[in-house]
Amino acid sequence: MKIILAADLKDGLVVHGKSGNREEYKPLNWGLSPTAEPISYVSYLKPKYLYAADLDRIEMCGDHTETILKLADKVSQLYVDRGISIPEEYLPKPIVNIVGTETADSLDEFFGGLLSVDVKDGKVIPNGEDVTEFLKSSNKYSFDGILILNISSVGTSAGVDEKYLTSLRGATKKPLFYGGGVSSLSDLDLLCRTGFDGAVVSTAVHLGRIPLNIIQEGEYC
Repeated sequence: MKIILAADLKDGLVVHGKSGNREEYKPLNWGLSPTAEPISYVSYLKPKYLYAADLDRIEMCGDHTETILKLADKVSQLYVDRGISIPEEYLPKPIVNIVGTETADSLDEFFGGLLSVDVKDGKVIPNGEDVTEFLKSSNKYSFDGILILNISSVGTSAGVDEKYLTSLRGATKKPLFYGGGVSSLSDLDLLCRTGFDGAVVSTAVHLGRIPLNIIQEGEYC
């Protein structure tokens, strides 16, 4: 299972927040890195895999594309959610483009990359579908894999639930990743046991609950 460090980008810095309240996100200046400047941040932590979310572009109030292209040279694989709505906005390979349900216009127009099933308060946003049922229906799309992004749990260290994970894993045969609230090695064990292909983490790393060397190695179980 891949272990992917998350970096949310806002106003030119890596930020930390909770539960998707993006207006309250603050620079991540309390964690393991001595700086929240994105290039230096990633250079210091040295993750093998990185997930970068351009919050400004998602909110249509800015753009970190230049920084993201530089980050691609710092890691073995870069996964990017920049709020794209049409296939023409894909960044070039080897970047793995992520298409979020929050921002995409028509999912059947895309080919390749990951589908981010953006979940808030237990429902897929923006239309409020049941997560497992939506995941089953998403098998018809031409994405290489799927990320379940539990926005409500981002930054909360809330942990994960085995029954819920098992339900999600049973809904698709595509590679499946999970992010939001992954809080410990026990959570990583649970994600492994239920058959997930990747986990996106951040807060637990900075709190020392997931050792830094795990994101540097990029693999677990």
